[in-house]
Amino acid sequence: MPRLFADLALGRGDGRYPRLMRALGGVKLLILDDWGLEPLGPEQRRDLLEILEDRYGRGATIITSQVPVDRWHDLIGDPTIADAILDRVIHNAHRLKLKGDSLRRKNAISAAA
Repeated sequence: MPRLFADLALGRGDGRYPRLMRALGGVKLLILDDWGLEPLGPEQRRDLLEILEDRYGRGATIITSQVPVDRWHDLIGDPTIADAILDRVIHNAHRLKLKGDSLRRKNAISAAA
């Protein structure tokens, strides 16, 4: 997600923004990794809402996060936009809550041994 928002911000400046948004809306599967590392700014909120709106009912979106869903409103910031984003995400969602140690940690321990 941090790279996505950085690319969209650059796209605003160099004219690629509309093309990037069309591309994100049209892919069959969009994976938004590392959701919630930091709160969203105003442009990021609007971008995410637009992406999810364009994708709604057209393609699959996978969101990975270490932040519990009940804290997502706070990360989005604006309550109205947060409601709109979460309505589009949660309405038809399948949630998988994983437990256990990080596979990266396990692999690092195995590699060191």
